[in-house]
Amino acid sequence: MTEKVTAGRDAMGEFAPKFAALNDDVLFGEVWSRAAQLSARDRSIVTVTALLSTGSLDSSLEHHIRRAKANSVTAEVITHAAFYSGWPKAWGALRIAKDVYAE
Repeated sequence: MTEKVTAGRDAMGEFAPKFAALNDDVLFGEVWSRAAQLSARDRSIVTVTALLSTGSLDSSLEHHIRRAKANSVTAEVITHAAFYSGWPKAWGALRIAKDVYAE
């Protein structure tokens, strides 16, 4: 990952500064940048699937679907995950993905 992520600080910097720092510096700054261990495409697949499976059908899933699209992941990952995570969750995720992939 080359861009510096500031979403944590932008959204929670004043309210929860440690959480914001962990989000921006550790999760996105260190973990997502470890391309030798797991490609960005594979990280996107894991992340979208995990968010879908937990029912996190919010802006975090939308963000990661956008990132997945940029990392050459198709909506097929949601179709496949539907059988493991639940059909209603997949419907919600596919609604988000449909809008993202239409852009």
